[in-house]
Amino acid sequence: MEIEYRAVLGQPAETLLGIARKARMLVVGSRGRGGFTALMLGSVSEQCVHLATCPVLVVPSRQEDLKQRAQQAE
Repeated sequence: MEIEYRAVLGQPAETLLGIARKARMLVVGSRGRGGFTALMLGSVSEQCVHLATCPVLVVPSRQEDLKQRAQQAE
C-alpha cells in the first residue's frame, strides 16, 4: 500500500476533497470543536465526510476521545 504526504496551500476542505478524488481513502483528524462554535466555523472533517467521493476516516483527537469516555462513564 502506498501512502502519500503533501503540503498544500489552500482552503482545507476544498484542497482535501480535490486530492481525495484519486484516493482510495481520506484520513482526517478532528479538532473536537462542538456546539455553536462548530456550527459557526464549519468543520473540515464534516465537509469531507459529506462530499468526498472516497471513504473518509475521521480520527478524533486524544483529548476528545478521553472527554467522550468520561461522559459515557457518568
